[in-house]
Amino acid sequence: MKYKLLVLDVDGTLLNEAKEITKRTLSTLRKAQQMGLRIVLASGRPTYGLMPLAKALELGNYGGFILSYNGCQIVDAQNGRILFERRINPEMIPYIEKKARKKGFALFTYHDDTVLTDTPNNEHILSEARLNNLRVIEEVEFSTAIDFAPCKCMLVSDDEEALMDLEKYWKKRLDGTLDAFRSEPYFLEVVPYSIDKANTLGVLLEYLNLKRDEVIAIGDGVCDVTMIQQAGMGIAMGHSLDSVKACADYVTVSNEEDGVAVAVEKMILEEVRATQIPIEQLNAQARYALMGNLGIQYTYATEERVEATMPVDQRTRQPFGILHGGATLALAETVAGLGSMIISQPDEIVVGMQVSGNHISSAHEGDTVRAVATIVHKGRSSHVWNVDVFTSTNKLVSSIRVVNSVMKKR
Repeated sequence: MKYKLLVLDVDGTLLNEAKEITKRTLSTLRKAQQMGLRIVLASGRPTYGLMPLAKALELGNYGGFILSYNGCQIVDAQNGRILFERRINPEMIPYIEKKARKKGFALFTYHDDTVLTDTPNNEHILSEARLNNLRVIEEVEFSTAIDFAPCKCMLVSDDEEALMDLEKYWKKRLDGTLDAFRSEPYFLEVVPYSIDKANTLGVLLEYLNLKRDEVIAIGDGVCDVTMIQQAGMGIAMGHSLDSVKACADYVTVSNEEDGVAVAVEKMILEEVRATQIPIEQLNAQARYALMGNLGIQYTYATEERVEATMPVDQRTRQPFGILHGGATLALAETVAGLGSMIISQPDEIVVGMQVSGNHISSAHEGDTVRAVATIVHKGRSSHVWNVDVFTSTNKLVSSIRVVNSVMKKR
């Protein structure tokens, strides 16, 4: 694929207004990852608050990352290892607290699974804590209690004009020391100097040895503009401000209309479909073969990946109503066999040599399972495929290894 990395803002982009990942978006992003795309969640949220989303998207299984605190941290989703981190010098906390109190602003910061604040009943702070599943701890003497270097501090007020004035003042006063910007009308964020999503994304690209032309970034807010501009393909959500849209290469629909899914389908999935194998013809040819008798239908086929579905019914179930392991292995051999035939030369034939499966959970009658075959080894005389079989709710049923022998036609 042309694009190797997909960078997603979270609130207003990945999530709809109910703060959920829709089924369409979840399915599209999982499919894109199965094709080799890696996903980065880039958000102002704390790392702890992004972990459930990373788990739902299975980022840890596909080499994904979390870019949290608007760029203060990069975390490997597979093992939780921090790859990059910048924090505020604790000596600056008393100054920030003094300015907040003088202006009558509430103040908070994050620490692990908690929010530490001098105003625990503030509605915006409580909402932020609920959003990220954090506990709220009151610290009246804020700067005394913050005996660590926080990733960022947040000043809170409903007086938008007062926050704007302090933002302008700090951009001059703190230049070279800290950065300040409003992420919401009621939030003024204070972060280490020169930290934003784009700069930290640059660190990740260097770490992964990727070029900006291999990156897609999608966002909706002013904080996403530099990230959108840095990516080879920068995409703005349909509900973004005009100033954000003007910086993008492409504008998708809103987060209420599955804007992320629409963009990924167009920019990534369609790129692969352009070289797609004639699925309908293959299914028709196999109508009276074993796969046709078992109800197996190819749904997707490229040189790197093949997918097919199979119903769990009287043809494929055991007497007590769950999917038969033998039918599962037949499904795996079917998709891996097609995959090997696609990548073989015209003067070669493919013969199944070995299949071994681990059956992890069950699928019940009435369901339809989906097999996803990906190439593990493409040698001159053999191909090795990994085939994962999922239920319709994406529960892993079996993980199967198929070895095909490649021989010259006589």
